[in-house]
Amino acid sequence: MRPRATRRRGRHLLVGTAAVLLVAALAGVGVAVLAKSSTPVPATPTRPPVPTLVAAGDVACDPTDPHFNDGDGTATTCHMRKTSDLLASAGPSAVLTLGDVQYGHGGTADYQVSYGPTWGRVKAVTHPALGDGDYDNQGAAAYFRYFGAAAGRPDQGWYSFDLGAWHVVVLNSNCSHVGGCQRGSPQERWLKADLAAHPATCILAAWHHPLFGSNAVRVNRTTLAFWQDLYAAGAELVLNGNNHFYERFAPQSPSGRPDPGHGVREFIVGTGGRSHQRLALPLANSQVRNDATFGVLKLTLRPDGYDWAFVPEAGAAFTDAGSDTCH
Repeated sequence: MRPRATRRRGRHLLVGTAAVLLVAALAGVGVAVLAKSSTPVPATPTRPPVPTLVAAGDVACDPTDPHFNDGDGTATTCHMRKTSDLLASAGPSAVLTLGDVQYGHGGTADYQVSYGPTWGRVKAVTHPALGDGDYDNQGAAAYFRYFGAAAGRPDQGWYSFDLGAWHVVVLNSNCSHVGGCQRGSPQERWLKADLAAHPATCILAAWHHPLFGSNAVRVNRTTLAFWQDLYAAGAELVLNGNNHFYERFAPQSPSGRPDPGHGVREFIVGTGGRSHQRLALPLANSQVRNDATFGVLKLTLRPDGYDWAFVPEAGAAFTDAGSDTCH
């Protein structure tokens, strides 16, 4: 019987020794793992947020307009409060007003009663452009008083800024007030110099009067020099108002020739709330049109391209959306 007991004790000793060795081995592995994990791991760089820009023109009714209705408008007119609700809910990085931001002749009092309580809620991130209706109100003095330095110099009304990876240029298409818009004019010379000083991959420009539009005017050549300079600089987008409807064009050259590889895409967004105007027969390269919906254009400005979406006021159904890359 003794030999059997000895073998049992020997077996216990072997098992115990193996357990000790296993614990030691695991401990060694643990130490190695801890030693390895203590090495600093480089932080993954965080990408800056992609900015969003919201735009529309032809916005706030004259407070003396019979359709004003204490700012609530009627079924077809003065919808600036409803379109401003889109801005407030979107929380955009920037807002572009595309001219005729405040109708009327009552000076800054008009802004305080109509534009201020609506689109003025996002004044801190607003970059305005001048329309002819703004000049009708005290020669645009009320406009410059309301927006201050954000509107540029009162004798010019043009300026530029960067938004994310994009360079944004705001121009004044009320040419008779600023020495013209033709090639060689003070504004055109400034534009060319600004584009040369900011050779961004993605460029966007905005002003009031469109070069192309499916209305009675069709082609307004007063801003042709702007288009030529932007096209030469490889710009992506031009945003306009003035025509009280929404229209999107395919990328095209300043002469209106389709140019998917290098052309500039024009959006007309005269849908900020004032009223609607009827569309005429579609102009060449016009892709989408609507003359019955108030709303805003929302752009997501990626470093290498953009996404667009027309956002209608509450209760409306028309939309338009898509994406494209920068040249």
